[in-house]
Amino acid sequence: MIVCKTKKELSEALRAGRNGKSVGFVPTMGALHAGHASLFERARAENDLFVASVFVNPIQFNNPDDLKNYPRHFEADSELLRENGCDIVFAPSEEEMYPKGEAVKSYSFGTLETVMEGARRPGHFKGVGVVVGLLFELVEPDRAYFGEKDFQQVAIIQDLVRQMGIKTQIVPCPIKRADDGLALSSRNALLKPEDRAKAPYIHATLKKSTEMAEKSCREIKEWVERRITAVPEMKLEYFEIARPHDLQPLRPDAAAKGNVGFIAVWMGNVRLIDNIRY
Repeated sequence: MIVCKTKKELSEALRAGRNGKSVGFVPTMGALHAGHASLFERARAENDLFVASVFVNPIQFNNPDDLKNYPRHFEADSELLRENGCDIVFAPSEEEMYPKGEAVKSYSFGTLETVMEGARRPGHFKGVGVVVGLLFELVEPDRAYFGEKDFQQVAIIQDLVRQMGIKTQIVPCPIKRADDGLALSSRNALLKPEDRAKAPYIHATLKKSTEMAEKSCREIKEWVERRITAVPEMKLEYFEIARPHDLQPLRPDAAAKGNVGFIAVWMGNVRLIDNIRY
């Protein structure tokens, strides 16, 4: 596995390794876990060359403490990438990605970024668009793999590809969960043991709510909100049922079936998100 710290090194490694081969790419912010590994497995299996990036992107954090506390374990990340057959890993510094005085392209995602995560984290998706756009320009992948835990982000990236006018295929991958149902996330490591023990209740509630798919969004939302707010350790930020193609919330009287439920819950100072299809 070749580790590249600069854009020049990445360009040289890709030039030497590509030779007409298909390239699968998985951009990450590190703190890698089994959820990432499931993306790596697909990228490795479906492409000749598997490239990953590890970069904690500062411009997508609207909370300075969140950026400061984000886990960074590059040695462990490198080992997991190596175990999963990564050919090239790009691990730049902030200065390498965003040189002082160098302009970067910015993207607008319309109503995709004004709901749910976008509404609660102003500027987050613009930051995601900037960094992923840069990475796509550098790697020029045939396919790029993203987990559906960040369902809204996948929609944003698909729109990014459209705006960039590139042929990269975005491959959404199913949510990887722990045995107890909790969606795997780098943030899970920040949970207190007692909070980690109760966190699977979020997915259990979403899963149970799918039995009500024929009912109205209003009924399901009220039921989910009651269940989550009844747990003292959990602070519900939002639960929304939206259309999967444009992420716009449904009318309260519309049936949930065929759509997606999105949730964000705080446990202490750790924010967990999840989603489920109805």
